[in-house]
Amino acid sequence: MYSRPFPRACALLGLLLCAAARAAADDSSSAILHILQARLPDIKMLDLKSSAVPGLFEVFTGERIFYTDANGDFILAGKLIDTRTRRDLTAERLDSRLRVDFSKLPFDDAIMIVKGKGERKLAVFEDPDCPYCQKFESEFSGIDNVTLYVFLYPITELHPGARARAHAIWCAPERTRAWTQWMAEHREPGGARDCTDPLDELQALGNTLHVTGTPTLFLQNGRRLQGALPAAELQALLEPHAAADTRNKKAAQAQDDAASASRE
Repeated sequence: MYSRPFPRACALLGLLLCAAARAAADDSSSAILHILQARLPDIKMLDLKSSAVPGLFEVFTGERIFYTDANGDFILAGKLIDTRTRRDLTAERLDSRLRVDFSKLPFDDAIMIVKGKGERKLAVFEDPDCPYCQKFESEFSGIDNVTLYVFLYPITELHPGARARAHAIWCAPERTRAWTQWMAEHREPGGARDCTDPLDELQALGNTLHVTGTPTLFLQNGRRLQGALPAAELQALLEPHAAADTRNKKAAQAQDDAASASRE
């Protein structure tokens, strides 16, 4: 089949121009980030991307977002608001950047606490000596129908004895009971045996996920939250995910029923 070469050449040229534009944008972003990092060495900056405002770039630190100009001469810290919709674009972008794939968390390395049917899911990074974590556990005790995955995350810079305590809790004969008794009553874990704990792996995971404080929570949809949230707020945040999970199970069951019916 004969095809005219000119349209093909135009299409190829368009692809090349797009690739060149992307490469130039990447180089520009790298240059701005290099300038900022040299001028502000105490601030960790992971990447720089274009924002919704022409000429304004967002800088992601792993914990927050701030903005800079095309030359890296100025920075702007605060909320970027779309006046047309009154949306907080900074909060939306940060929420998106901090989300995780909940299903890929290493649940075998977590202490699992099941309340009631355990239909709702929540993961949390906690330091056994962190007072805010103990406050979180107190608030969590009043919530039912939830499975909590506790990832031990001792921050030894703040609590020097936390790693040894986390190890003792993990190696206790009943680690779930050891954890809840320590957090609720400060009862030291007894009967700890020699075992291999996952603390190094969880520290590496926390670094990858930019976990810098405890408690850090992850909802089933991947959304990140921080702090000892009140029980009522936790309940409200968990509710949509339980409903969505129920809908997904019903939809899956309906598909299975339909497939079974078609085979009969």
